[in-house]
Amino acid sequence: MKAIVVHEHGGLDRLRVENVPDPKPAADEVLVEVRACALNHLDLWVRRGVPGHAFPLPMIPGCDVAGIVREVGSVARGVAVGDAVVVAPGLACGRCEACSSGNDNLCRFYGILGETRNGGYAALVAVPAANALPLPKGLSFEEAAAVPLVFLTAWHMLVVRAELRAGEEVLVQAGGSGVGSAAIQIAKLLGARVYTTVSSDAKADRARALGADEVIVHTKEDFAARVRDLTGKRGVDVVFEHTGSETFAKGLRSLAKGGRLVTCGATSGFEVPIDLRPIFFKSLSILGSTMGSRGELHQILRLVEQRRLRPVIERTFPLEEAANAQSMLEERRAFGKVVLVPRR
Repeated sequence: MKAIVVHEHGGLDRLRVENVPDPKPAADEVLVEVRACALNHLDLWVRRGVPGHAFPLPMIPGCDVAGIVREVGSVARGVAVGDAVVVAPGLACGRCEACSSGNDNLCRFYGILGETRNGGYAALVAVPAANALPLPKGLSFEEAAAVPLVFLTAWHMLVVRAELRAGEEVLVQAGGSGVGSAAIQIAKLLGARVYTTVSSDAKADRARALGADEVIVHTKEDFAARVRDLTGKRGVDVVFEHTGSETFAKGLRSLAKGGRLVTCGATSGFEVPIDLRPIFFKSLSILGSTMGSRGELHQILRLVEQRRLRPVIERTFPLEEAANAQSMLEERRAFGKVVLVPRR
């Protein structure tokens, strides 16, 4: 089959188009014909490398997959050849206390498709049968692929970790990103007032269309000062943070007393300055979050099927143009998701 393979870390030239052997599903797995694979910043880390972390190269990236089941392992249950599916990207042991409690994202063996095993930048991918979930009715493969990682991440951050409630105010950083565009929608669904930052006026209009109540173009004004003005100097109840060093300190300053900052990533840098005084004087909370449970993804897919949440796609690319697709994501030219579509 045709696939994009990363043999060593580096620039976009490390994304090599190759013909590789078709994957063989294990007894409890299924083989999925990839119809669409959405990009995430995780794909950039797999290609670039992360200091202190060893990826099992060579690796086929891509964790957000939608497609058709073409083969079913001998002990796989609940899925059949020909089923249209969207793949849950999280991989867990299924046996430990965390998994048995429905917190599979806390499994000590937790991994992500395209990071710890070969993913969806390919014509075919083998995945555990339990991860092959029914494609929501009425969704295209491209739309379905644009859902799992970003909506699961945003849902877990806002619903589970920050416990965002109706009537509260939330600041969503980078509302034009995949996870930011998901967070705006989830926060509105929960009944919150949503402030968000974007990098341009064009993205501001699209963020408003998603439901953001106030949009701050951070390239034109200080978002922390603007949040202070918009909230009458009070601050927001929750800051949805995923960009890291560029925004973390100002995000803390944007919180009201008793506020919560929840973070899932650090795309602009890992090291951040922290002044401890406002944390204890204002009773602030800093909450870490990674992915979410498979059960949460079932809830999200039901809401997507009901059209209460919707995937946002900037553009699709053929599989062979993975480098161009990653360039668009890397340069922050996309609003929402970028999706690869293998040629058939």
